[in-house]
Parts: sequence; structure tokens; C-alpha cells
Amino acid sequence: MSTLLSVDEVRHYILSQLSPLPVETISLEQAFRRVLATPILAPSDLPPFTNSSVDGFAVRALDVKGASQLHPIELKVFADIPAGFSPHFTLPPGHAARIMTGAPLPNGADAVVPIENTNLSFHDKATQPPYSVQVFNPVNPGDNVRPRGQDILRGHPVFEPGHRLRPQDIGLLAALGISHIEVYRQPRLGIFSTGDELIPLGTAPIPGKIYDSNRLMLKMLIEQAGGEVIDLGIVTDTLDNVRSALDTARRNNVDLVLTSGGVSVGVFDVVRHLIEQEGERHLWRVNMRPGKPILFGRYHEMPILSLPGNPVSAFVGFWVFVRPAIYRLAGLPFVPPLRLKAILEHPIESDGRESYLRAIVSYTNGQRLARLTGHQGSGNLFGLSQANALLIVPAGVKSLPTGHEVDIWPLDDSLI
Repeated sequence: MSTLLSVDEVRHYILSQLSPLPVETISLEQAFRRVLATPILAPSDLPPFTNSSVDGFAVRALDVKGASQLHPIELKVFADIPAGFSPHFTLPPGHAARIMTGAPLPNGADAVVPIENTNLSFHDKATQPPYSVQVFNPVNPGDNVRPRGQDILRGHPVFEPGHRLRPQDIGLLAALGISHIEVYRQPRLGIFSTGDELIPLGTAPIPGKIYDSNRLMLKMLIEQAGGEVIDLGIVTDTLDNVRSALDTARRNNVDLVLTSGGVSVGVFDVVRHLIEQEGERHLWRVNMRPGKPILFGRYHEMPILSLPGNPVSAFVGFWVFVRPAIYRLAGLPFVPPLRLKAILEHPIESDGRESYLRAIVSYTNGQRLARLTGHQGSGNLFGLSQANALLIVPAGVKSLPTGHEVDIWPLDDSLI
């Protein structure tokens, strides 16, 4: 397949070859960033009982009507209701019950007077309740009360399948008493870098060698996207070594192999050669910059997605193709990445391929302004680390003038 394929058709094809992984049941403690496979309905009302939203005194609102600083209304204190205690009494008219935040409202009471609106201060919960309390402000029925089911009613939908759980979502499920959930299995990706020139971190510098930056970067990106990493290390440029790494990935039951390097047109680009000889090469070479030599195929039915060895090409290829693939495996729907608009601070040149350029976006007078982070060589990780966005130049466009409105992909939450 010698012609260059568009970014959209490559991404569409890759996603068409992948399916959500099987469902498993996990405990709520394991659920952060996992994707729900089945809908969740509220098993109970939340709050589960009507309770006080403040420390104060549960009252009948009618009993304190007209209360003021000059003319306080005095009520006899009938009982204490600490949090965690279930009152089995009805509050008589003309009485109040000292109540703590979150404690159930007794029958007969319909409002709570905050303690700061009385003549009393906070008391140790172990002490006996006061004989009486003076109320300085009136309340209406429902004041400072959280009714049962105010947040959500039993049977109401909470989350739909395909929802990725955040900390606040897990807190809600815990409040509902849900201890186990059904989720899609977490995607497991085997990764390795190829190249005789690569050496691991911690090794003394060697002339002609470079440190393997891609594997660590891709590992972080996979984990950020919700995947689990099986690290297969650095693989030198021989068919036997690449084959051995892929066979190890198969034994580890990975869902997708991600490699960097070895997929261009050079004689030592052995990943491509091996897939073409012993597997299936589904597509190769994309009309994009950086990252033209992207390969997708299978090795003994195991999907493999190979990125270029240049670090920026690997980073961009991950964002454009690998992240959506992880989402598909995880049971998440494909949603195109958020694109924002910015105004060019200077003219830019491209080569007609769909380009993802490193940019710094800033705000001036309520407008996003974009400028490139220096030269756009595909090995310039320093420029990538300076960038807070990728500036997208559409296919077929070779130049854009100062002041032109462009699309950007935010790499920094501060831009959103």
C-alpha cells in the first residue's frame, strides 16, 4: 500500500478492527478511571433519610414564627439527636431537639434552627441537652433540611455504560452503598522500542548511542489513557529479536502491541519487514506530519500498531491513533479530540500533509493567540515540552498568514 492514507481513514480503519474488551466485576476501590459496562440505577434514595444540614435545633416552624432578637421564643429541649442516631419519637409542639449535621429529623419537626441563631453555643455531644433554648430567628418549613431522596431517588439512572469513573463518581456510588461494579477489562498494551542505537536510562553515555525516551513517554501516555502496560524493553534491529518480543507479548495476552521505530523504509526497519513476512500489514504510511510511517497490522491475530522512532512523531501518533484505540478497547465511544480556535501570531509554512505543530497558546484581550515553539523537527522533544497545544494545519494547506484562525488541540487543561 504505497499511497498516503488520510488521518481520518486510518483512524476509522484501526477502530473498525478493535472491539470493547470482555466485562469483569471489580470492587469500587479498584474503579478509578474504569469504564462501566452496564447501567447503574440508584438502589436506594439519597439521602436515605431526611436529615439536618446544620448543627442546631429541630423544631416545628410554626412554633418559632415571629421570633426575633428583641422577642426570642423559648422552647423546651426534648432530646439530643447526634449523627448516626435514629430518633424513635415525635417532637411535641412547643419543643425542640438538639440535632447535629447529618442526623435524621424526628417526626413532627419540619425545620432546623442553626445554633448561631439561638442563645446557645456548641456543646460537647456527651453532655446532657439544655433544659430550654431561645430562638432569635424564624424558619420556614424545610429550612436547613435535606429531604430524603433530594439528590437521587431509588431506581433513577445514575450512570450509563461507557462512562469512565472519576473520584466524585466513585464517591457517589459509595454513598449509594454500591461495593462492586461491572466494567470493561482494562486494555493491556505491550510496548517496546526498537533500534541498535538505543540504550536504557542509567547506562553511561556511549558514542553513537541515544537514550530510549519513547518507551517511558509512551508508557505514561498509555496509563494516562487508562491502559495497563506490559513493558517489553528495548529490542535490537533483528528479525529474531522482534519476533521474540512479539511472542512474549502473545504469552502475556496483550490486547494491542505498541512499538516505536522500525517501520520506515530503511533496510533495518525490521518491525515492518517481520509483519509483512509473518503477519498481516493492514495499512502503512499516513498523510500526516510528523509521523508518516504509521503501521497497523496483526501478528498471529494480535493487533500491532507501530509508531515512528522520532519522539515527536511517536507522541503525535499516539494522540491521533493510539489513544482512540485504547478508548475503543476500554469500551469508550470515539469522541474527536477537543479542538479550540486560536489566532496565528506569525505566518507558518507546511508541506501539504495534515500537520500537528507544537505551539504555545496564550490569552490576550480574551483571544487565544498561537505561536510555534521553534523548529518543528520530529526529534525536538524540547519544543514539545514547551508546547501547551498542537496546532493543526489541514491537508493540502502549505502556508497560513499572520492573523489566520487555526484549530488547536490543547495539551494543557489551562487552555480549556
